[in-house]
Amino acid sequence: MEYMALVLFLFVFLFLLLGYPVALTLAGTALGFAYIGGLTDTFDSAFLEALPNRLYGIMTNQTLIAVPLFVFMGVMLEKSRVAEKLLDTMASLFGSIRGGIGISVVLVGMLLAASTGIVGATVVTMGLLSLPTMLKRGYDPKIATGTICAVGTLGQIIPPSIVLVLLGDVLSSAYQQAQLDQGIFSPETLSVGDLFVGALIPGLLLVGLYLLYLFGISLIKPDAMPAIPPSERDIDKQELIKNVLTGLVPPVLLIFAVLGSILGGFATPTEAASVGAFGAILIALQQKQFSLVILKAVMEETTRVTSMVFLIFIGASIFSLVFRGFGGDELVQEFLTDLPGGVFTAVFIVMLIMFLLGFVLDFIEITFVVVPIVGPILLAMGVDPIWLGIMIAINLQTSFLTPPFGFALFYLRGVAPDSIKTFDIYKGVTPFILIQLIALAMIAYWPQLTTWLPQKF
Repeated sequence: MEYMALVLFLFVFLFLLLGYPVALTLAGTALGFAYIGGLTDTFDSAFLEALPNRLYGIMTNQTLIAVPLFVFMGVMLEKSRVAEKLLDTMASLFGSIRGGIGISVVLVGMLLAASTGIVGATVVTMGLLSLPTMLKRGYDPKIATGTICAVGTLGQIIPPSIVLVLLGDVLSSAYQQAQLDQGIFSPETLSVGDLFVGALIPGLLLVGLYLLYLFGISLIKPDAMPAIPPSERDIDKQELIKNVLTGLVPPVLLIFAVLGSILGGFATPTEAASVGAFGAILIALQQKQFSLVILKAVMEETTRVTSMVFLIFIGASIFSLVFRGFGGDELVQEFLTDLPGGVFTAVFIVMLIMFLLGFVLDFIEITFVVVPIVGPILLAMGVDPIWLGIMIAINLQTSFLTPPFGFALFYLRGVAPDSIKTFDIYKGVTPFILIQLIALAMIAYWPQLTTWLPQKF
């Protein structure tokens, strides 16, 4: 019965593959195994007595208040057609150069990632807005679809990101637990703000590598990324300035206000999220896209996403309690610490498992289920928590791009025209997957890319 924890994990995975809801699967399967364990005297029901405290902790967690606020900010910007105006403005600025539309898509995707932080929303929005334009301008379908999928996943790593908010909260608990297990009773803390700061350089690095790749392709294969013809790009300078001031400046200022308040120490991530939510309303008013109908739609979507996140959080809490009650954390610790190669092998195995799980699980499930199990073990082995968080985020970002199961591919396939073959999407994302792996290797080799900036703030 010592392997009941692993059997529990396998049954959860099986039920998820069968299509059952994640939160209910986590909680229901765990409670079922706890009942069986109680009957066979292999599970101490005292572990479940900690559940009320866990749930109360979730309800009173100040950091998690940022989740609905950032979701509100992203959905409001999506409904107010900010992406459409951004893309038009960027295309006016860069359309005169070969590959200009592709560059515009990357830059707009970066800004949307910082605004919404939701992979599906960014991929679908960019797919609907930019893919028809890129195909109309003669872009190779593989390059067009690959670029859209890649920039759509930037929401995983570019702050302020919902992924980093959730990951930061879970890693904070794991970091404190790791220190307490080592006998450190005045543990250091890890904040979501630390993870935001640590993600800035890696996020900009990825954007830079994307732009470098597209620039290289525009030189090697000029016909695959043509410029907008001169006859179609004539635009009055005053009109262009107006477009920049109304379409580009407001969202950029909002992002700077949110991140700047965190980096400057003026606000916590939760307080900055409220600034972002209020700023999104102001932008919607400025774009004349604010109404009670839009507000109702935004509130409904925010409530739906937030409810999903917290229901999964509750289910994951029940699962982790039962998993620990069966001694699962001890099994995982023995496995990782006994591996040849020490910390390197342990981190590599964990990253590989998370990468594979990313094919079938969303980042929320992986963050709430897997990270609390392996996080304390890796952190107790001396791994830097900020570095680990960024590695996990980019690893999952790569997983969501990888055929044939990557979530980003499914999102784009759902909005792409029938003329685009699925295999073209797979071929298009392959270079970007290699770029992701290069970035992951660079961060693994130079941890300072994630740790230097947080030390300065």
